[in-house]
Amino acid sequence: MNRQEIRNRFSRILNTLYEKLFKINDTPQRIALGLGLGVALGIIPGTGPLAALFLAVVFKVNRASALLGSLLTNTWLSFVTFLLALRIGSAIFRVSWIALKNDWKALFVGFRWSYLFKVSFFKVIMPILVGYILIALSLGIFVYLVSLIVIRKIRGGKKNETQRFY
Repeated sequence: MNRQEIRNRFSRILNTLYEKLFKINDTPQRIALGLGLGVALGIIPGTGPLAALFLAVVFKVNRASALLGSLLTNTWLSFVTFLLALRIGSAIFRVSWIALKNDWKALFVGFRWSYLFKVSFFKVIMPILVGYILIALSLGIFVYLVSLIVIRKIRGGKKNETQRFY
């Protein structure tokens, strides 16, 4: 594949994202909330598109943008967010991040049921889970704010939106 084909493919992907996200017939708040929710759930391991759709229905936000946000972040950020979650969780729980990383490796690489009784499961899982939750919340709020600003700019302000916000 040459550079022109790569540019064309990338351009088509961006155009599709634009069409799917900014041309949705919904309020900017609901679209942005859906996108932020989807991004947050895409970051947290074990959640993803199904959880994003379910919570989009529960919170009455835009389901298409929640699904899109979840799909955009679901797998490709996992390595970076794992290392960041490990660091954040170890700082909050005041444990060495290297020791936590080694415990994590020992828990899953050479997994044995007896290992769960030797090392506290919550000692290993809880700091990383808290790190993931903080990353997900931060990134979700950031994506919500940025997408709300961008959607309002593209749509020309508030003149066409309804004030329906659940």
